[in-house]
Amino acid sequence: MKRATILTVIALLLAGMGPSGALGAVGCDLNDPDRDVARLFPGSSSFKTHYMAVDKKGGEPLLKQMEERLGDRFQGLYETIDVPYTVYEIFKDRERVGYIHGVNQKGQYGGIQVFLVLDLEGNIKTLYLQKMTARYAGKLREPAFGKQFEGMNLEDFFKYDVSAHKPMTPGKVEGIQNPVPEGDLDFKAILRAAKKNLVLMDAFVFENRHEKYFKAK
Repeated sequence: MKRATILTVIALLLAGMGPSGALGAVGCDLNDPDRDVARLFPGSSSFKTHYMAVDKKGGEPLLKQMEERLGDRFQGLYETIDVPYTVYEIFKDRERVGYIHGVNQKGQYGGIQVFLVLDLEGNIKTLYLQKMTARYAGKLREPAFGKQFEGMNLEDFFKYDVSAHKPMTPGKVEGIQNPVPEGDLDFKAILRAAKKNLVLMDAFVFENRHEKYFKAK
């Protein structure tokens, strides 16, 4: 194989593409599920792992619906229709008590992994940033930042315009404080990821429980 051909193949692989030119799906898993679930969901005793994807759940019609609800297009390696999403179903003894679900989001300096810890009604218990490479990442990864999302759900994020990066109507999301003003682009990326996460979970797990808010738009 000629050197130029080898370099082309390497470039394609680094870009997340195979020889056919198809984009490779990029999933988001907890680094250490046993440890992380116990830490993120205190009092839990076990969990089950479920793998889901938009193409398997509803295909193009579901993707279009999700884009409408997000208020933005799904694009790039992190948002292809075949991305494998990992949902952790959390138990206390034999009783289901909630879920943990993460998404990849493009940030200013690379990918950000944004996990939501949810109760059985789809309300956020906390937000956890597993991966973020910016120099100020430590401040955004502090528990105090994630706890600002506590109690919010898709109804709250429905009022947030991810394209304009501002609330469409007054609500709880506008009260979330950014501890690092110089990281404004990443802060907005995290808010988009949180809304995307909730949109996915509403379709995958909660059977479109919050559909009424979108129909009333």
